Amino acid sequence: MYELAIRTRFAAAHCLLNYDGPCAQLHGHTWQVEVVFKGHKLDQKGMLVDFKELKSGVKEVIEELDHQNLNMLEPFKQNSGNNPTAENLARYIFRRLKTKFTDSLENAKIAVVRVGESPEASAAYCEEED
Repeated sequence: MYELAIRTRFAAAHCLLNYDGPCAQLHGHTWQVEVVFKGHKLDQKGMLVDFKELKSGVKEVIEELDHQNLNMLEPFKQNSGNNPTAENLARYIFRRLKTKFTDSLENAKIAVVRVGESPEASAAYCEEED
């Protein structure tokens, strides 16, 4: 099994709804994101997937979040039921990337997305194998 990881970061603000603590107030993070792809078969060039293709797709999704108030984005609006936590953000990014790469990746699939709001605290999302 081969594993590739793309790491990036973005800046965004959020506040946690129904939360008793300072994070209920609007505040920002430089979010760190790691996206892991896995697969068994290398192509003729000896690659699982070209990093360039993965970076481009990840960048496109992350740019939608960069310098935004996450609470104002559709997936995290107050009536959505999705607080913009690191956990929900990891799931959102995973699902967006899974949709984006469904038809274009022959030898790999997205395995996990890890989102950190600081170097000391992160959350990860993956889906169970079928």
